[in-house]
Amino acid sequence: MAVRRRRRQGGEPWFDDAAGRLVRPYTISNGRTRPTAHFDLLTMVMATGRRPVSCQGPDYAQVLGLCGRPVSVAEIAAHIRLPAVVTKVLLADLVDCGALTARAPAAVSAGPASRTDRALLEAVLNGLRKRL
Repeated sequence: MAVRRRRRQGGEPWFDDAAGRLVRPYTISNGRTRPTAHFDLLTMVMATGRRPVSCQGPDYAQVLGLCGRPVSVAEIAAHIRLPAVVTKVLLADLVDCGALTARAPAAVSAGPASRTDRALLEAVLNGLRKRL
């Protein structure tokens, strides 16, 4: 069985389909494990259209390619197959250089307007029971 390898510009392989990523995830973030901004897994990010000067490389380009519409941090991490903490470092770099905007998830208040409608929950439960 032939193994396909994707190559970087210099001709060196950086991803092997059989073995996976040949570069360790924390190498991508230069060993950093803490982003400069707070990101929740549900934080929505979106590209601003500005091309970063300082954030170059295939991982940054891949992240920017995914952010043409609002997308969550968790979705990006899944698409680029990196741990969430490494993804957050990359996203923070892109926010710092103005290539991305980030919006925290909306907080749910505990007031009466945020209470869940019992009838709605029962309708969902009944629908699930019918399908199973």
